[in-house]
Amino acid sequence: MRTTNLSDGTKVYCLKAPEAKMLDHHVEGYFQHGITISDNDIIFDVGANIGIFGVRATQRHNDVKIYCFEPIPDIAEVLQQNANELSKGGMIVKKCGLSDNAGEAEFTYFPNTPALSTSLPDDWEHNPKAFENAVKGTMKNPPKEMRWMRLIPSFAAPLIAKHLLKGKKQVHCELKTVSSIMAEENVDRIDLLKVDCEGAELKVLQGISDKDWPKIKSAVIEVHDLEGRLETIRGLLEKNGFGSIHVEREQGLEDTKMYNLYATRA
Repeated sequence: MRTTNLSDGTKVYCLKAPEAKMLDHHVEGYFQHGITISDNDIIFDVGANIGIFGVRATQRHNDVKIYCFEPIPDIAEVLQQNANELSKGGMIVKKCGLSDNAGEAEFTYFPNTPALSTSLPDDWEHNPKAFENAVKGTMKNPPKEMRWMRLIPSFAAPLIAKHLLKGKKQVHCELKTVSSIMAEENVDRIDLLKVDCEGAELKVLQGISDKDWPKIKSAVIEVHDLEGRLETIRGLLEKNGFGSIHVEREQGLEDTKMYNLYATRA
């Protein structure tokens, strides 16, 4: 564990300093198409990583409560440290993953790029060029303080991707469901459901019971669109009362199967 300073000088704990800055760079991208946070909101951050989203939310709003889910032990340890020191008690860390059923699962942990750790590595292996394209996209759209990345020639992307995937580890992690957590924590509403869990997003949504769907006000979901997953998720949200759904690709990721989906009960 180490520390780094974000663009405004906020010191955070991290595993990889460039990744922490990149995560911070992505925060504003969640707040589009009607997605907002207000004081006193309750947020579920599924795939919270080291908690940059939660840190920013608690900096900007009063009395928000953010349930942060992160199953990988090495990452969850950093998340807990950021929650303890930077969230004024607003971040509640849950060291588990969320899925369609409670149980356990084997996750692939990438120490060189922790944010891409996943329980579904086949999503990357399905298209051998997918990870390389994601690296190229990141190089095209870096944070301001990392503009030097644009100078890296595109032919270097395969080498960078190979390095990032090197040394992967298998770890067993606990799984719960959105609805089981709502029951355990006596949560009567979710103002924002944020899901960024590297391919497991559909399973997370399938872990919401019929009686709990109406309690969710808005959602922002990163979708890996394999085997029609994007349209399946869109249909699930429409079925459960989300009247405004927007889908877009992040700048630089046009050559990937990764989309951001924004849903509100307009």
